[in-house]
Amino acid sequence: MTPLPRVFVALDFADPQAALALAERLDPAHCGLKVGKELFVTAGPEPVRRMIERGFAVFLDLKFHDIPNTVASACTAATRLGVAMLNVHASGGRAMLAAAREAVERTAAEAGRAAPCLLAVTVLTSLGDDDLAEIGVANTAAAQVRRLAALTQACGLDGVVCSAQEARALRAACGPDFKLVTPGIRLTDAKADDQVRVVTPEQAIRDGADHLVIGRPITQAADPLAALATINATLSRVRA
Repeated sequence: MTPLPRVFVALDFADPQAALALAERLDPAHCGLKVGKELFVTAGPEPVRRMIERGFAVFLDLKFHDIPNTVASACTAATRLGVAMLNVHASGGRAMLAAAREAVERTAAEAGRAAPCLLAVTVLTSLGDDDLAEIGVANTAAAQVRRLAALTQACGLDGVVCSAQEARALRAACGPDFKLVTPGIRLTDAKADDQVRVVTPEQAIRDGADHLVIGRPITQAADPLAALATINATLSRVRA
């Protein structure tokens, strides 16, 4: 399987033309692209197909969470689409996680290609301890992330989506081959926006993250290409 890029640019646009216009300016050698719910609901799979045709590794960030059969069907469709990475919610439970893994592996084998990286979302980076308590989770965010990561690994998935603040502990607990994908990345001088648990790109890599999902610090920069180049240059000097 071709190594995935360290940085995935989050194309969180409602307008598919704006997303594709930025994708046209970016280079698949320098980043992957993340497509989430807003763009996918607005435009469907066609923009994803076009990004893949251009050579981009696409992270389909739809966070599937449903009964096992429904999630398996969604994972089958995503794998047929040709995405490089997709995710489900770890809180869907063991049976759902196993069904997702089996669907991805079977579909990729039928297509004669490598399976996409299958991740589970642990705790959304917008949630803190008080938010979890309000919905009945007694654990702290950090403890809940560790619990769900252990379940994800036991079910044979490739890794988790987590805050970079939990990356060091997860790397120690889950070993070197378990993928850690971290959103909530902000530059030193950037606003946190609606993220609660945020970390800079270089610190995330030092703490054990494999791939960074970065949206507004790139997409809302005066010069998105220059912002991405600066981040990549910084990461090239960082040892995990």
